[in-house]
Amino acid sequence: MDLAILAIFIPTFFFVSITPGMCMTLAMTLGMSVGVRRTMYMMIGELLGVAIVAVAAVVGVASVMLKYPEVFAVLKYIGGAYLGYLGIQMWMSKGKMALDLNSPSETGKLTLFGQGLLTAVSNPKGWGFMIALLPPFINAENPLIPQLTILVVVILLSEFICMMLYATGGKTLRLFLAADNNVQLINRISGSLMIGVGVWLAVG
Repeated sequence: MDLAILAIFIPTFFFVSITPGMCMTLAMTLGMSVGVRRTMYMMIGELLGVAIVAVAAVVGVASVMLKYPEVFAVLKYIGGAYLGYLGIQMWMSKGKMALDLNSPSETGKLTLFGQGLLTAVSNPKGWGFMIALLPPFINAENPLIPQLTILVVVILLSEFICMMLYATGGKTLRLFLAADNNVQLINRISGSLMIGVGVWLAVG
């Protein structure tokens, strides 16, 4: 792959990744409520979803998906409603994701993984961005698979680094607030952010 093209792609995508979005907000929210280590299960799901979207955008599946927006609508509404439900539970200091210093959260790994995967795959803005960004960086004169592999690796590394930054920021905020025993406030902030992500996903 042309190093000059790669040199442009890396900072471009990192800038896009670090910009607050649904996945980054979700990472911060979970970092605040369940900690960075458990948030990594969500990150794995999100990275898998991003990889699926990136590959599909390049090979043309995205063009089919965009012709049938009802597919997106179903995924968006289900995902948005689920995240909204979790946010309400957290806001009320209920459910497994709510912070309880006396009873540490044990949110299931598959639940966290599923949240990340669903958020990434059902985000139409993510599809639109991949469709717009990736093709210009693909050289039709060179083999597709090596180029796509390099681009996807760069994308996943950027996403992972940025999600870790957001999750660590969420955990830091949690520790800061917990020092004053403001557990209910932490849950309400986390819950509000989760509800916001759910609404964002449903109407975005």
